[in-house]
Amino acid sequence: MFSVEVLSDLHAHMEWADATVWAATPEPNSPTPDPRLGDLLAHLHFTQQSFLALWTGQTQPRLESARFATLAELRAWASPYYQRALAFLRARDAADLAEPRPVPWARLFERQLGRPPSISTLGETFFQVTSHSTYHRAQVNTRLRELGVTPPLVDYIGWLWQGRPAAAWSRF
Repeated sequence: MFSVEVLSDLHAHMEWADATVWAATPEPNSPTPDPRLGDLLAHLHFTQQSFLALWTGQTQPRLESARFATLAELRAWASPYYQRALAFLRARDAADLAEPRPVPWARLFERQLGRPPSISTLGETFFQVTSHSTYHRAQVNTRLRELGVTPPLVDYIGWLWQGRPAAAWSRF
């Protein structure tokens, strides 16, 4: 269903969009200016890091969003994800992407689903990260607007229209 090429493209968009949203965040080096904004960003990146740990067989990170005194600290913790995840993905092939990849925390959703969760593939979990990040990036943009910041255009089509720019992490 998914190819390394398609997932790499979605990953590149996700990184660009995440970096673009980070560039719009207020006062990255001061104490977190808004707890809700900090929590949303922490959740988005914690999920990315959790899936990377699942894929690579590493220990899943633990996160208490309060452990980051500033948004800059959170971003520094989160930003290595993109290169690591992309390197992992590019070392895979179609057969790898089709392999079952049980998600240990899926059982937490059993009650909400009304049944045990089905097993997803590696490719599906990689797509989930990009989809999940889009969902929470929209929440971050909504919060930025509530804080008086004009949220950036980070739609996939907007990225395409701009010629698929690389992520710009220079603000921090």
